[in-house]
Amino acid sequence: MRLVMLTSGFPRGSEAFALDELVALDRAGCLEAVFATTPGDPGPPRAGADELMDKVRVLAPGTPAEQAAEVVERLNGTPVTAVHGYFADVPTEVAAKAARRLGVPYGFTVHADDAAEVGNSGLAERARAAACVIACNPAVAGDLRRAGAPVQLIPHGVDLARFRPTPPPPAVVLRILTVGRLVPNIGFPVLIRAAARLLAPFRLRIIGEGPARPAIEAVIAEHGLGDRVELAGPRTDADLPAEYAAAHIVVVPAIADATGDRDGLPNVVLEAMSSGRAVVASDVGAVASAIVDGRTGVLVPPGDAEALAGALEFLADQPGMRERLGRAGRARAEADFELRSCTARLKAFLETVYA
Repeated sequence: MRLVMLTSGFPRGSEAFALDELVALDRAGCLEAVFATTPGDPGPPRAGADELMDKVRVLAPGTPAEQAAEVVERLNGTPVTAVHGYFADVPTEVAAKAARRLGVPYGFTVHADDAAEVGNSGLAERARAAACVIACNPAVAGDLRRAGAPVQLIPHGVDLARFRPTPPPPAVVLRILTVGRLVPNIGFPVLIRAAARLLAPFRLRIIGEGPARPAIEAVIAEHGLGDRVELAGPRTDADLPAEYAAAHIVVVPAIADATGDRDGLPNVVLEAMSSGRAVVASDVGAVASAIVDGRTGVLVPPGDAEALAGALEFLADQPGMRERLGRAGRARAEADFELRSCTARLKAFLETVYA
């Protein structure tokens, strides 16, 4: 199997799953080339990206037809088995047109906001001509099935060797951590409003960067939390294990934004569970596919600052419960989301379709 992968901007800091899966396919000898429809994030690439970058080509701006023609031109007659769109929107449109020119099958993977971008009718149309459709979480798999598209559910995995349980820090002040892009659907203002209700002493650390930073700073100032809430900016992959180790609780306050955009199963959920930390998360997207409320974490209604504050206040007074949730979360990650197992499932499925 020699695959051509079409992705969007690559590499991107918020898409560790893409790098993990593409590197795994490359190490297995299955990846011929990666074409990105737009440039990746500025700055140094994620750890591990260097071994893949010699196969990555950024396509010139243009229509999907023009970018598909460039894919074919750059391959220059190299035999390939299939072309796969890693996201359901523009990359899949380019993949379908390139595959048609090359005379090979195409398929695509759906994540979260790419499904919203295309819409149910667009997903169904793309699926009719596809050799396979992959969903990375149950929420988007349900959307696809309702659109009439046959779908294979294969979750993203987490590197259990990199994110490992560590003893919790001293519990003098509750240390709350959250990680994500500073954009509306991540829900950080909800978390700040919840923190303002807490009676327990706390420190909230927000890791990430993005266009919503001024709005988040305004919410922090509105509640007089400048001395207890830190906007720490972005961190590298190498920094994240230590960030989880320094926290008592990791919060994922995601919401669906005004456009309906939502995350599926955010990386931070699996990383925090693997790190043995109690996770409090909004019951949105596919978060419940990893967190069983009261067993492997705590789920609260999305956008409900009062409910989120209640969950945090309860866990602040229950270090034993925090540790039990952390142990159970790690066990769940080991059982269902181990990276090598998930990428092996992806490779095996693609081989049944394309090879």
